[in-house]
Amino acid sequence: MMINAGIARTVAAIGGAIASFGIVLAPSELAAESEATQRLKERNAEFEKDIIRVSYSVYTAVGYGVSTVSMIEGTDGVVIVDTGIDAISGAEIREDFRDIVDKPIKAIIFTHGHGDHIGGVSAFVDSPETEIWARDGFGHEQRFLESAGIRIQTRRGAMQAGFMLSPEQRINNGVARAYWPRRGAGVFEKGQKIPPTHFHKDGRHRLEVAGLELDLVATGGETQDHLYVWFPDEKIAFTGDNFYKSWPNLYAIRGTEYRNILHWIDAIDNVLAEEPSAVVGGHTRPIVDAKDARKTLTNYRDAIEFVFMKTVEGINKGMTPNQLVEYVELPNKFQKLDYLQPYYGNPEWAIRAIFSGYLGWFDGNATNLFPLSDVEEAKRLADLAGGVDALVQKTTEALAEDDNQWAAQLSDHVLAIEPDNETALSVKAEALTALAETKLTATARNYYLSTAIQLRKRVNEGDSSAPSD
Repeated sequence: MMINAGIARTVAAIGGAIASFGIVLAPSELAAESEATQRLKERNAEFEKDIIRVSYSVYTAVGYGVSTVSMIEGTDGVVIVDTGIDAISGAEIREDFRDIVDKPIKAIIFTHGHGDHIGGVSAFVDSPETEIWARDGFGHEQRFLESAGIRIQTRRGAMQAGFMLSPEQRINNGVARAYWPRRGAGVFEKGQKIPPTHFHKDGRHRLEVAGLELDLVATGGETQDHLYVWFPDEKIAFTGDNFYKSWPNLYAIRGTEYRNILHWIDAIDNVLAEEPSAVVGGHTRPIVDAKDARKTLTNYRDAIEFVFMKTVEGINKGMTPNQLVEYVELPNKFQKLDYLQPYYGNPEWAIRAIFSGYLGWFDGNATNLFPLSDVEEAKRLADLAGGVDALVQKTTEALAEDDNQWAAQLSDHVLAIEPDNETALSVKAEALTALAETKLTATARNYYLSTAIQLRKRVNEGDSSAPSD
């Protein structure tokens, strides 16, 4: 933050302390635009609406919704790879595809079961004979959660996506434009009304349709129902979400099972072995130069592999997740590459996911086998500070000093003791807003800002039942 923003928060914090911690802090209107914000705004050029001719027979739509939708022209029809987030964007893509190639859709292929790739299917089914292909086990992630009665992922997913934010706050989601689906048609909603008609199991399946030969290749990676599509005649790979121009979402903060990173690496290896002339990722613009495609995929694989192997090295040294985050640092050659910047996923989240994916919740520190409850720890911290009011004072001081992570953490301690403490709610909202401004990872920014909105709502409405996280 620039100094003027720090001064603004200092004044607000001091004022809050004088008013017996009852003031509601407003977001600073003086805060300068950070480098991260500027970079995310520049990133919007990646999502400009366009239909890109990838090869002689392949066209890819970007910028209509949030994911890529591709058309492969055959002799007597076309094949669609993924259908976008909803029928509204899908219908627009279908109309524009028809202007290029006016042939019936013979088949649709889903690279995986996430809603932002399948929600537009109804716009592309030309007839009851249209084949809809997916991997065996399609929709595994959703069923896994639903089978346990877990529903919170929908709310956390909306916060990660930034659906409650204003257009000014929600710059983009890191790998796609900011898009607000209509109610009931959003990502991860139960809006898939036309299920797959054909399923591919393990290995490689040669699909012959519309005069085309396409290989459906089962992979791991982002989901257990993932596959990539290989068009051998023109050497085009459609990777789904195992590749896009950003550090990959090896862990999604909305909450997921462990995403097997070794399988993810293998999936990219398999695509590289095809020697593609072009690569169409699940998001962002395709890479249409053969040399560039192979170099990009190689660096992508190597960077993921480095983080995995270095994390395992640290785990075997007995490091905790917090220690691992400090220990594992991407080599500079990867840090300089734009397509490995943490626009969407983040290496720190991957490191933590690897640890928990293999070793579970226990970090190895015996102190943490049976820790104090949040309330008990907070009470004892307050005693050390000289009481709850003194602890609240520390939160305002941390905010005034631009120590925003500490301000947020101290606020959590206050809120564990006094869930309705307006100053702690307001300080945390201000701290998260400031943290958001510094983050290049769009999903983190969105989650920070969405939480800040909820916190301010609690202050304004006195709603102690709203979530404070």
